[in-house]
Amino acid sequence: MNASIEAKQGFLLREEQLDIFQQAVRTVIERYKRGGRLYIAGNGGSAADAQHLAAEFVSKLARDRAPLPAEALTVDTSILTAIGNDYGYEQVFSRQIAGKMTDKDVFLGITTSGQSPNILKALETCRQMGIPSVVFAGRDGGLAKAAADYCVVASGEMTSTIQEIHIVLAHTLCECVERAVFEK
Repeated sequence: MNASIEAKQGFLLREEQLDIFQQAVRTVIERYKRGGRLYIAGNGGSAADAQHLAAEFVSKLARDRAPLPAEALTVDTSILTAIGNDYGYEQVFSRQIAGKMTDKDVFLGITTSGQSPNILKALETCRQMGIPSVVFAGRDGGLAKAAADYCVVASGEMTSTIQEIHIVLAHTLCECVERAVFEK
């Protein structure tokens, strides 16, 4: 438990990462104000976090409000298995991005290693389509650090600790968007 607490406290001292996170938040807010949507993807526990975050945007986090369009690219088993079978697992998110997203939207990838091949391919597709991309990563950010427009690197070495910081970031992102979009 101490390592988890120390990692969260350590993250709050990393001004560069806090600045990147604030830039990412501003981008998501701007995209929502332009009528865009948030698309989220991850693998394993990060896939569950993608679904969790999409639910917070569509339902609510901290206040009653209109729904915000968000989608986890991890939930449609027919799409996932068709793409995985026909094109390979590395393409399961990038094909969905190419088919669903527009330049009004924003992509959020979640990868504790920063090395997930399907997240990296998704980031490449975003870049080709002119879609801004955010990644929540861990350790040193991996290859995702250079591939994303905004890569927020959680402190900590253990996957569980990195994922805990990712969910704090996700909730903070949603709360910031709620305030900015629905503030009276």
